[in-house]
Amino acid sequence: MTTQVQGERKVPGGKLVRVAARVEDGRLADVVFSGDFFLEPDEALERIRSSLEGISVDAPFDTLTARVAEATEGAVLLGFEPRDVALTVLRALGRATTWEDHDFELVETGPLEPAVQMALDEVLARQVAEGRRTPSLRIWDWASSAVIIGSFQSLANEVDSEAAERHGVSVVRRISGGGAMFVEPGNTITYSLYVPGTLVAGLSFAESYAFLDAWVLRGLRALGVDASYVPLNDIASPLGKIGGAAQKRLAAGGVLHHVTMAYDIDAEKMLQILRIGREKLSDKGTRSAAKRVDPMRAQTGLEREKVVEGLLDEFEASYGLRRVPLDAATLADAEELAATKFSDPAWLARVP
Repeated sequence: MTTQVQGERKVPGGKLVRVAARVEDGRLADVVFSGDFFLEPDEALERIRSSLEGISVDAPFDTLTARVAEATEGAVLLGFEPRDVALTVLRALGRATTWEDHDFELVETGPLEPAVQMALDEVLARQVAEGRRTPSLRIWDWASSAVIIGSFQSLANEVDSEAAERHGVSVVRRISGGGAMFVEPGNTITYSLYVPGTLVAGLSFAESYAFLDAWVLRGLRALGVDASYVPLNDIASPLGKIGGAAQKRLAAGGVLHHVTMAYDIDAEKMLQILRIGREKLSDKGTRSAAKRVDPMRAQTGLEREKVVEGLLDEFEASYGLRRVPLDAATLADAEELAATKFSDPAWLARVP
């Protein structure tokens, strides 16, 4: 069976790259490589085309990139790189997608308890990975205060359990890595993106963090916050950290990407509950954990709901967004998982 495929990529800050080809017996044939880029010498265009001719449609991204890199050794590429050609091939084959390829839904849930929040993240990410739900965005509403520790963090090292109990703060462990987060209803803006792995195809983990949060930076700037991304996973302003991102890649092919940002913060309570190590503070170039955090309320003067509304407006304008309520079956799955996994002391203390 023979099929025609075509893909294109506008390189960020660069030029347009196009690849068209036939797929015959699982391999590329009659490849046409084009675009508005600059390339010297002219002969390098044919070398790139030849490097793709006959390659398997299942070839890994790194293999495709290496083939193009070898073909362009000694050439001058302006406006694109070998990895951009490889990514364009993946798009032509349907193995990579863009934001515009998807219809996003905003899953509205109302306030939920911390363990259910953790479980719902896993359930929704699994549904998207398995193709049972369209790519989705969720803004969390917290029913109670919590500390959420990363999947690989030590419970004893991160949390003063007695202080947490004294303040009525739940402690839960999420499935993604990263650091501990202190959240309170009304003081926190947390969101999750559930997307197929094709959306971040060809991106490193570090690149995918910035890529998936580019919309929120635009939204924050529109609200008057001078926001920027600080590798690996922080959203910050010149006054300090605004929030942090974490990510989990599922074996089924989906990506869970979530971010917690401080709208306001009770720094004194946070410091009583979280054990912020001197090593971590020194790495951030500051002496005080409280001074590391720069809440959005102080910067924008807006109510939390207005900040959330502004961020959603940016996402909808960029990618489209249809609001849907959380269905009963999904909520039931999340509640069961919350009871059997995320409320289980063994899961919480899996790294004591």
